[in-house]
Amino acid sequence: MNHDLPLADPALDLFADLPHGIRMCYRTFGHPGQPIIVLIAGLGLQLVSWPMAFIEGLVAEGMHVIVMDNRDMGRSTHMSMQPPARWRLLLGRPPAGHYQIKDMADDVAALLEQLGVAQAHVLGMSMGGMIGQNLAAQFPHKVLSLISIFSTTGNKQVGQPAGSTLWRMLLSKPAWTLPEAQDRFVAMMRHIGNPDVPDIEAVWRNYIEQAWQRDTPVQGLLGYERQVTAVVASGDRTNLLHSIQAPTLVIHGDHDRMVHPSGGEATARAIHGALLHTVCGMRHQIDAAITPQLLQLIVPHVRDAERQTPVNA
Repeated sequence: MNHDLPLADPALDLFADLPHGIRMCYRTFGHPGQPIIVLIAGLGLQLVSWPMAFIEGLVAEGMHVIVMDNRDMGRSTHMSMQPPARWRLLLGRPPAGHYQIKDMADDVAALLEQLGVAQAHVLGMSMGGMIGQNLAAQFPHKVLSLISIFSTTGNKQVGQPAGSTLWRMLLSKPAWTLPEAQDRFVAMMRHIGNPDVPDIEAVWRNYIEQAWQRDTPVQGLLGYERQVTAVVASGDRTNLLHSIQAPTLVIHGDHDRMVHPSGGEATARAIHGALLHTVCGMRHQIDAAITPQLLQLIVPHVRDAERQTPVNA
């Protein structure tokens, strides 16, 4: 098996209809009796974005892994509201009533409830880290430990994209064919990801092919825009992060052009007792090459949290 490539079989997709009207698509890996770790994907990414090497590495360490499509992405519910013009977001003027990161955390909590999961370890990357942060603050009894990877607090003074990245995002246009979508994703990932990883371009193209099969171009574009709006509408979570009690590990790369390393530093400062680990050379990408190094950080963190959890928790 090529451990870089996500599983493509749509039969792996499972669905949960949540009480508040959201339908979540998810997959599970490993044995249900093992400690559960939930992986929350980043902005505009589907559950098939997680490298199988990363998932299988967690399973090999004795964890039961749950991955999901966030609302407005993949095969989960797509919302109906029209996303705002980009100039409104640049001016910090998201529309009133739009869903926020806290609502996406509610989705994850409801999914866990639906699956009968009382407690889980939570790992989020980028926007997924924001959702994980909110989950740990809103539902402290559900989160055994938190791992926030290249994410930030929402404070505009930290964690901002590089100017070159922001410019590319603002000028991005919709792709209406698969090759065009693959080319545009590859171009962005060459900028924010690590193009030196062997065969990584094939991984990027394979991901977009899988994503293309699970979502339509129009749905994917509108969902991405609404997720961006949710991030902007959520504002600064620093005060909320002060309330997090779960053992927290913050991981960030020192070469991140999407979320400046100051975002990880601010996250660690805001959460009492959080550990910050800066990975030299890491960019805004989780891949098979960086997986062993990430597992060396994540697995001990999860096991320490397991040992600290009361038996009757």
